[in-house]
Amino acid sequence: MPVMHKLSPRQWTVLVLLTLVWGVNWPIMKIGVTGFPPLTFRTICMWLGTPILAWVLLAQGLPFRIERKHWRELLTLATFNMFFWHGLIIVAVQSLTSGRAAILGYTMPMFSAVLGALVFGDRLAQRAWGGVAAASLGVVLLLWHEIANMSGKPVGVLLALGAASTWALGTQLLRRTQMPVPTLTISFWMSALTTLVMTALALLLERDQWQAPSDATWGAIVFNAVLVFGFAQAAWFYLARSLPPVASTLSVMMIPVLGVFSGAVWLGEVLHWQDWAAVGLMMVSIAAVLWPKKPV
Repeated sequence: MPVMHKLSPRQWTVLVLLTLVWGVNWPIMKIGVTGFPPLTFRTICMWLGTPILAWVLLAQGLPFRIERKHWRELLTLATFNMFFWHGLIIVAVQSLTSGRAAILGYTMPMFSAVLGALVFGDRLAQRAWGGVAAASLGVVLLLWHEIANMSGKPVGVLLALGAASTWALGTQLLRRTQMPVPTLTISFWMSALTTLVMTALALLLERDQWQAPSDATWGAIVFNAVLVFGFAQAAWFYLARSLPPVASTLSVMMIPVLGVFSGAVWLGEVLHWQDWAAVGLMMVSIAAVLWPKKPV
């Protein structure tokens, strides 16, 4: 029987900070892309944020070099962890409410658990499957009032689900990488590659929409550059690489809950009883995966 993973104090600290930053970032992203081209928004964030990762590498004395024999794997990791995710989800945020985009994006843990069990041969404890079921039901409840609108916004919904499913595969691949380099080094190079990809997409698809960012958009850009790309992204890769896949993915399920409620407070997005019920289910899901088992 697989043993449930117990988080270290450092992992708990990283997880709490990651949850706060990523959770409140959903309405912040919505503000940033309202009236502003989304791929261009993401591109500016990454051009400002990636150098922060480089500075952290230098400050910690970590290596930048990744041997050529690992370049193909690095490109694969960047494709599924970042290229698809950043390109698809930021466009979805523009067409959906911030809370619903967060919920759809965080169907990733369900995709990851299923991929892990069916494709990668993970053996999940029964309690872990219960956590997946609780989280899945929570997502259904949170989407309750969105289902009727999906026929009018199918592209945004499909983009968010596509982002979630590719991120799930990327998480599984990152967990299994054997590259003998620090996680922060991998994070930096994935960010650098993604910055180039987002730049190319913005040039090809949004150049005719370019405009000077408003003060609100600049605020969202700075938040994303410093806290999301400079901290949260690297923090997630640290958790994804150091924890079993089901623990790392379900451990962040409070992020969409925080996204929903911060969107309600800041943007006036309406909440229903289903949202409150989903909070409880998310808590059950996290506890099912992370609560340590009693010693036998």
